[in-house]
This record gives sequence, C-alpha cells and structure tokens, in this order.
Amino acid sequence: METGRFIGELTRLGLTTYEARAYIALLGRDSFTAAQVAKRAGLPRQRIYDVMGALIEKGLASGRPGRVVKYAPVAPELAIERLMNIQRDELRRLELSAVDMIQGMMPAYRTGLEHTDPLEYIEVLREAAAINARFAELQAGVKREILVFTKPPYATPPQENVEGLEVTRTHTARSVYEFGVFDDPAVTEGVRRFIEAGEEARFVERLPMKMVIIDEEIVLFGLEDPVGGRQALTVMVVEHAALATVLKVAFNTVWDGGLTFDEAHDRFVKQRLQSA
Repeated sequence: METGRFIGELTRLGLTTYEARAYIALLGRDSFTAAQVAKRAGLPRQRIYDVMGALIEKGLASGRPGRVVKYAPVAPELAIERLMNIQRDELRRLELSAVDMIQGMMPAYRTGLEHTDPLEYIEVLREAAAINARFAELQAGVKREILVFTKPPYATPPQENVEGLEVTRTHTARSVYEFGVFDDPAVTEGVRRFIEAGEEARFVERLPMKMVIIDEEIVLFGLEDPVGGRQALTVMVVEHAALATVLKVAFNTVWDGGLTFDEAHDRFVKQRLQSA
C-alpha cells in the first residue's frame, strides 16, 4: 500500500497528519487497542486518545467497548465519502461567507471609486534616499528624451551615474550645467564622459533650480528652503504634460544662452589665470 501517498491525500481532505497515519494503521486489522495504533502508526502515546476521538467524531473509526477499548476502521469508501461531505459543507459555508463579504465590502469600494485626489499627480520627496531612488526610477523609465538642469547637490554625481550614461547612449539627452562643475576634476571628467556618450551639454553661470523633464510628460524639480538653503531640499515630481511643455520652453531659453563644454572650460581657465 502506498502509505505515504495516502497519508498526503487524507490530509488534503481535512485530516491532520496524526489522524491520517492512525486511520491507515487501523486498516491492517479488524481492530486495535489505542496503544497498538500508536505503535503501528509511530504516534506519541500521550496523543493517541485525542487522535482516535477525532477519527470517531469524523466518522472514520468506531470504538468497541470492553475491558480494553478497541478501535475499528470504517470502510475506505465510506470514510472518504464522509470526508468529502465535510469538505463540501465547508465549501458551501465559504461560498456563503464570500457572498456576505462581497456585499459588505462593495459599498466601500464604490465610494472609493468616486473619490479622487485632486493632487494625485504630484509627489513630494524630502529624504535623500527617497529622492535618489525616485530619480533613478524616472531615469530608467525614459522613452524618448531627458532634459536636465544639473547643479549641486547631486542625487548621483556625474562621474558615478552609470545608469545615466546608458540612457544617454540610447536616448536624446540634453543637460545644462553650472560653471562650478569645473571646480572639481572628477565632476569635470564625469561630464566629459556624458558628452562622449552622446549628451548635448551647455554651461551657464548659475541655474535657477535642479530640474529634470522626461518625455515632455514628467517633471522633477528641487526647491531649496529659502531659510535652510541647499541642505534643506524639497523635490517635487509632477506628471503633467502641460507643465512639462511650459518648463521645456524655459529650459530651451536657458540652453540657448549657454556655452559649449570647450567654451565654458576656456572661460574657467582664463578666470583662474586672471585670479592667480
């Protein structure tokens, strides 16, 4: 007999593992004492009377009174049918409960459908980790074009932005930087790598804010606390095509007034020489 398989199937029909093992053990003889069932099934003797009582309650065994009570199995076809009936009854109860739950939940669901947040397209971020994670997510989701006003503090410095380089190689990418990038050789080299990867770049004395425009649909911009300064940065993500279109006009205005990398670098070198 495929004992292991039958025990598994009996547990699927609602018996515990102990109950299934005890019932299989009962099938080997006309009747057994509780101690004999425990030994044959490999069950703890302190649990066997509870197990046998459960089998009797479920209609899979019967007790034979005497000086020592013995237990006999109910025929498998009857035992399995009884287990199936228990499962059918439980399924009917679940179906009724499900209908009741659906009826109870639907009013709240319908109310929820009618409620909309008028500002759900605006996301406000203040924690550095959340800002960096959201920027990385937006950058990875670019479909056609990414436009950036790049200024400190950087979510990820240009020399460390490997994901941004990959986006630049496969999409239209334009960035406006502040002249300050030339103060740090590592940042300068990072910007140079972006340009070599296909980014178009312009340089200006100062940018009004950090800003990213993606696919003329999504805008990310950072607002410095007028009191706290750069150390207190609030970033907003707005999914609004009209706003993106307007800000792209502003981006292009700043872009048109910017210098190329070589022009900006030459000016930086000249200023250094003049101040030396």
